Amino acid sequence: MAATKHKAPVRSSEKINSRVWLFSLLLTLQYGAQPLISKRCTRREVIVTSSVLTCEIAKVVCALIFMARDGSLKKVYKEWTLVGALTASGLPAAIYALQNSLLQISYKNLDSLTFSMLNQTKIIFTALFTYLILRQKQSIQQIGALFLLILAAILLSFGEGSKKGSSASNSDQILFNGIIPVMVASVLSGLASTLCQWASQVKKHSSYLMTVEMSIVGSLCLLASTFKSPDGEAIAKHGLFYGWTPMTWIPVMSNALGGILVGLVTSYAGGVKKGFVIVSALLVTALLQFIFEGKPPSLYCLVALPLVVSSISIYQKYPYRVKRKEL
Repeated sequence: MAATKHKAPVRSSEKINSRVWLFSLLLTLQYGAQPLISKRCTRREVIVTSSVLTCEIAKVVCALIFMARDGSLKKVYKEWTLVGALTASGLPAAIYALQNSLLQISYKNLDSLTFSMLNQTKIIFTALFTYLILRQKQSIQQIGALFLLILAAILLSFGEGSKKGSSASNSDQILFNGIIPVMVASVLSGLASTLCQWASQVKKHSSYLMTVEMSIVGSLCLLASTFKSPDGEAIAKHGLFYGWTPMTWIPVMSNALGGILVGLVTSYAGGVKKGFVIVSALLVTALLQFIFEGKPPSLYCLVALPLVVSSISIYQKYPYRVKRKEL
């Protein structure tokens, strides 16, 4: 009898683990392929705000379809409250909006290498906030795996970013308009990711519902930013879908599905493991560039590959375990 009782939890755990691996793999492929898809399918005339806004709308539509498919749409409709939505999704969405603005400021004032390396610190801040907010501790081996991952990300960033020079020569401008904004953005990224994880794992907020709520808040922020902006003027003059072709929908839909996968990975695996996915995606991008554009992977990429594989293996193999008190 005792053996029979333990089968269900084990099967349930195995099912969750298989979902984590599936969602992580799909998100890695999506992140890795997105730059090439966008480059090949989006014309230069396309207004950036129009593609971002359409992507957010597509996320909402896709999430509602998935909710209707798994039967949770009616339940969510009956139980949904504005206060609950603002608590679970409003704050992370506002933080992400601020983070994106800071990244745009920083990117203009830093060379690609410095920007990419500093941006990788969000993995550490995510681990820190998961400990402070969710009390999720990391084992010594997992902390080592995180540093291996950051080292791999720095190598990958170095290989890509060293090709471009700095756009700012003034040291004060680099510090106040470059380094500080990207560091603050990394802290905000870690906080927002942890809040999303808290809402899904502690408050049991559906990841699909969070996608809908955050996309709506993000769209409203985006629309507000278009007033008296170059993109807003371009949309008013040429229309929302200026420069679009049927091919433009491919990266938009791919990005929308990626946004849903981010929610699922954060919900099932947590924000720290999402960092592993993002760095792994850099390797996928390098591989796809070699296959489709004939650009061989750099030496940095080849060195980073075993570091990423090792860090993922170590992080999964040595989770934090609570020490039992000896009687």
